[in-house]
Amino acid sequence: MPKPPPSARQRLFARLTPGGETNLLDTLRTEKAGGALLLVGTLAALLWANSPWSPAYRTVRDTVVGPAALHLDLSLAQWSADGLLAIFFFVVGLELKREAVVGELRRPATAALPIVAAMGGMIVPAVLYLAVTGASGDAARGWAVPTATDIAFAVAVLALVGRSLPNALRAYLLTLAVVDDLLAIVVIAVVYTDAVSLPLLAASLAVVGVFGFAVQRRITTPWLLVPLAVAAWGLMHASGIHATIAGVLLGFTVPAIARADEPESLAARFEHRWRPLSAGFAVPVFALAAAGVALDVPSLSSAAADPVARGVVVGLVLGKPLGIVLATWLVATLLRTGLSPGLHWSDVVSVGFVAGIGFTVSLLVGGLAFPPGSPAVEHVRTAVLVASVTAAAVGGTMLALRDRHHRSLAADATR
Repeated sequence: MPKPPPSARQRLFARLTPGGETNLLDTLRTEKAGGALLLVGTLAALLWANSPWSPAYRTVRDTVVGPAALHLDLSLAQWSADGLLAIFFFVVGLELKREAVVGELRRPATAALPIVAAMGGMIVPAVLYLAVTGASGDAARGWAVPTATDIAFAVAVLALVGRSLPNALRAYLLTLAVVDDLLAIVVIAVVYTDAVSLPLLAASLAVVGVFGFAVQRRITTPWLLVPLAVAAWGLMHASGIHATIAGVLLGFTVPAIARADEPESLAARFEHRWRPLSAGFAVPVFALAAAGVALDVPSLSSAAADPVARGVVVGLVLGKPLGIVLATWLVATLLRTGLSPGLHWSDVVSVGFVAGIGFTVSLLVGGLAFPPGSPAVEHVRTAVLVASVTAAAVGGTMLALRDRHHRSLAADATR
């Protein structure tokens, strides 16, 4: 049977499903403010770390609190990364569940593009990073740093300069970022785990199972669910696997389809409840603890001389857009289809550059890849900041030009 002509096939970035439209609007509504607060936390960290009070910044960041008997004697910086980011990853788990059940990941036809694009946006930056660093020695441990996309900053850029872009294109970036987070979670669990206590891991998974049983039965009382979540987190942390994985697993267990007597699904309700805490508190505080790097000439020169920092910048600024565009082109070629009417490949390139804003997860992975307090950790932080600012500037400028084009098309269509 002959294949239908391109005009009869589903175009890339076609109209969203109702579930995908809802997920997009939910994310845009909350993450715009989250991106602004993330920027505030980042600027506060940079100002504090480069002020006469910089020793106080390091003292506060490195202050250890918590019971050693429970393996929770952590610095405040570690509490922000292991504890507060578990809330962020819980919301990511809820997003993934909703996308997989009622959103753009539900149908293979619409799921293929962001999944393949996310994989391309992970593989190419990693390859470029390894090429720059020589793919050997301790530097190779940082290959995953430039593979992440910061959804809060990406949404902030879209809110500023991409309001006239087609919803399908905006959803493509956000869904790509969510899949990107999932891939980062897998990398953190597999690559950056040195030793695992199987009994403690089994105990954590058992508690996750109890949490899942409770929410499936629509038991939502905080006095039960919050202690279960904390117990799953603590056992996961003690097992040797990064504790944020528990947040994702807990999010996966929440039902994403509403019953007949429910106005919205439990996953949507939990996401509305927890996203403000994640975007408005957890992630900005993590940025305050992680983004305080020295920006004086000697420090910047030292970072620029480190292949690790150069690899991170090249991976995020060049590798991300290159991998995403190549993957999208590959999908279009294999499916023998094209972009939806009104879209151009420069739209995809613009989105690719915005995806190079790595920040939150890149900083987290950098802290896991190299020993705490090592020069490489500071160089990675500096490189992530420089690369994210560069990607935001380039991608934002390109999106602004494309946004003006789409606004002009919309105005012509109404005449």
